[in-house]
Amino acid sequence: MKTPTIISATFKQSPADFIVTERMDIDFDGAGEHLWLNIKKINMNTVFVARLLSEWAEIPVRDVGYSGLKDRHAETHQWYSLRLPKKTAPSVDFGDFIADKLQQDEKIEILQSHWHGRKLNRGTHKSNYFTITLRDVQGKVDDIEAQLSDIAAHGVPNYFGEQRFGHDGGNLTKSQDFFDKIINSAKPYKPHKKDLERHGMLISATRSHLFNEILALRVANHTWDKGLTGDVFNLNGTGSVFTAQLDDEIRARLDAKDIHPTISLYGMGDNKATDDALALENQVFNDVKYNTLIQGLQKVGVKASRRATRLLISDMNWQWIDGNLELNFELPKGAFATVVLYALAHNLNEPTRRQV
Repeated sequence: MKTPTIISATFKQSPADFIVTERMDIDFDGAGEHLWLNIKKINMNTVFVARLLSEWAEIPVRDVGYSGLKDRHAETHQWYSLRLPKKTAPSVDFGDFIADKLQQDEKIEILQSHWHGRKLNRGTHKSNYFTITLRDVQGKVDDIEAQLSDIAAHGVPNYFGEQRFGHDGGNLTKSQDFFDKIINSAKPYKPHKKDLERHGMLISATRSHLFNEILALRVANHTWDKGLTGDVFNLNGTGSVFTAQLDDEIRARLDAKDIHPTISLYGMGDNKATDDALALENQVFNDVKYNTLIQGLQKVGVKASRRATRLLISDMNWQWIDGNLELNFELPKGAFATVVLYALAHNLNEPTRRQV
């Protein structure tokens, strides 16, 4: 991976500098008891809005559906669904309902509404489209342009972004404490229903961190976009994985970006990787400093899965406006825009982070 060509830039100076639009591939049936809402929100996180919607509709928050979590310090366009058995929209105007419930810098607006027969479940959206403005960009324009072209053509390492780990990586510290308690308990792991979401967040952060550590090894040995013997491959644009001998045909498919190497998201069950690929993963999984995390994941019984090492960027274009760099691109669900930015920029100054 090449050294970032932007020395520094200001990121998220305002919500308009980070715009995310959720893309769905769904035909609404116009019937059913679920009211789907396309919502534009500024400086508001996904879960908080779900609670607002549940209060507005006078339904349990469990009957509010959304596909994924979006950044708070941003302008986001996101879908929600409300289960309304009487098939009647709330009688109170939404604008009137929220009038006294928002902070000065928070805004929310319903852009579209459709009735549908199914709830919006997690992971339903196809992709996210980003419009990101980097301000006060420091670096040589020609070098930045060349690197942008390279990223558009070849992608970037598919790290989990810092959002996965909480403010200042706090979820990882909490994960260590969480697994300490589980391991030292003689009882089997049986979480209370009210704890499922919090525990899931900590488990996810742990698996993501281990994945990132392995991916860093593959970036260091220049195999994040090339095959190793024993690799498990992912068919581009799908969740399908398969094993194959690393021969000329597989190398050609890797070069054509038809397939990608994968890394394990640690859990129970067959790892599938063998030989050099497995040995590299075990450098992390067998590291003594991760003993608590590994033993904890084993006790909670999370199922192993895999994630591609390479992230391809779609519909990428950019323009310079008064010395600022505007980036537009599409990423599949589960990918992080900040990973693209940090492949390009050595240092991102984020004013909103200091306000948290």
